[in-house]
Amino acid sequence: MIYRHTLANGLRVVLEDVPAVRSVSMGIWVGTGSRDERPEQSGISHLLEHMFFKGTKTMTARQLAEVFDGIGGQINAFTAKEYTCYHAKVLDEHTDIALTTLAEMLFTSLMDEAELEREKGVVMEEITMYEDNPEESVHDLIVEQSFAGHPLGANILGTRESLEMIDRGQLMTYIEERYTPSNMVISVAGHIDASAVLRRIEELFGQFSRTPRTYVTGAPSFCTSQLFRAKPVEQAHVCLALPGYAYEHPHTYGMILLNNILGASSSSRLFQEIRENRGMAYSVFTYHSAFRDTGLFAIYFGANPNQAQSVLDVIEEMVQEWIAQGITAEELQKAKNQVKGSLILSLENTSSRMSRIAKNELLLQRQVDLDEMINEVERVTVHSQHDLIRELFQGPFTFVGLGPDSAPLQYSSDLPRSEDR
Repeated sequence: MIYRHTLANGLRVVLEDVPAVRSVSMGIWVGTGSRDERPEQSGISHLLEHMFFKGTKTMTARQLAEVFDGIGGQINAFTAKEYTCYHAKVLDEHTDIALTTLAEMLFTSLMDEAELEREKGVVMEEITMYEDNPEESVHDLIVEQSFAGHPLGANILGTRESLEMIDRGQLMTYIEERYTPSNMVISVAGHIDASAVLRRIEELFGQFSRTPRTYVTGAPSFCTSQLFRAKPVEQAHVCLALPGYAYEHPHTYGMILLNNILGASSSSRLFQEIRENRGMAYSVFTYHSAFRDTGLFAIYFGANPNQAQSVLDVIEEMVQEWIAQGITAEELQKAKNQVKGSLILSLENTSSRMSRIAKNELLLQRQVDLDEMINEVERVTVHSQHDLIRELFQGPFTFVGLGPDSAPLQYSSDLPRSEDR
């Protein structure tokens, strides 16, 4: 059963009691991410996420880690485009220890200047690691190109230049402006006494008050462009992107199913044709990223540089076939079965449950139960999928290619092409 409650200070709490398990997953979710940063703050959300683990008034960074190691639990965090999450998973008997430690991190972290400088170095190494991994960096580049000039396109890690400029005062100001009760959700799922957990959350998190200040930006425009970046790599990496759909768009469930059919599973059209039938690439897939006011649909593949242009040509031919022929009833039914199976199987994991109810509360301001999701999946028809294909693929792709200078790639559209060598 799911319980929703709003504390007097405006902080939202969502709890799910799962009696059949012995674990408890919890998260502090903050509605701020890289798209909420001013240009001069680029990377501050992610840097701040690191700093909450660097020591509090009573515990060093090592002692914080030892708390969870000592009880056989896990603690971690991540930063996304539109939210940041601090999450833990423990045995049910250690729920209070985990909640208390998370509260201590949130309210008494030192944000020590020396630690900040060290952590900047860590994040810069993280940037270097991604730059050295074209299979990862191509996905950052496609977002950057697609939403050029808008904070949504900025890299979550920031840049070396922006990180150098961030000081402790900016971190504290960002906390005051963005880590506010009305912009936060605490989510707990697992073997819990919901009333007792809620009382403890009231004690730990119910007394702070901050006035939110936001950096307001409108919805980004999708930018069609081409970028080929020469890198000394053994494999070419390519992303093609089109405008997608926001969280609550009418096409949300249709997009989930279409993504599954086209490239998100091992039986998908792209995987079967490019990898299984032709043996042209090891990794090929599609994905859809939804945001609060827009989305991004992308196709990725990695291939031998001398064969990558041929793979690109085959994909363009397949897209034209999708537009002309749509999908079959058999493909749609298989995708529905896969999606429903994935939804139901995720209920066996308390971390998945915690994330699901938290995102519903933070992003949608409501809870979407399993029956509603399955009903929406079942409502999708072959005809509506064909309409979606024609709408999705009506414009030119944004193209990003990473590969050796000896084998430059070019998308066949008549878009102006830029080269970054």
